[in-house]
Amino acid sequence: MNAMAALKQYQTVNTQAQVFDASPHRLIQMLMEGGLSRLAQAKGAMERGQVALKGELLGKAIAIIGGLREGLDLRQGGELAANLDSLYEYMSSRLLQANRSNDVAIIDEVAGLLREVKSGWDGIANQI
Repeated sequence: MNAMAALKQYQTVNTQAQVFDASPHRLIQMLMEGGLSRLAQAKGAMERGQVALKGELLGKAIAIIGGLREGLDLRQGGELAANLDSLYEYMSSRLLQANRSNDVAIIDEVAGLLREVKSGWDGIANQI
């Protein structure tokens, strides 16, 4: 096994261990971190003209945002959950537009929104 394959295997096992041991709050944090990472990678791919990679990474970011959206409890979450649902829908729509138009500014916009939500989520960590 070459060094890169070994590193990738280690990262997979490490991520699986983190997920297994994570609280529900931490799992949401991990999703948000993964989304931000994919957005940064997609932005880089877009800037380098790597069209297929850009599309793949934006697709992964959209899937992560979809996962965040699916985790909302719209029945018990009230207005906050409804607002997050709308925001996540907006983010996904904007990322589809970014992919079609190759617009880095849209990726930056969505990343800023996701960072804002993550900041609030991180802030409640000590209250749980």
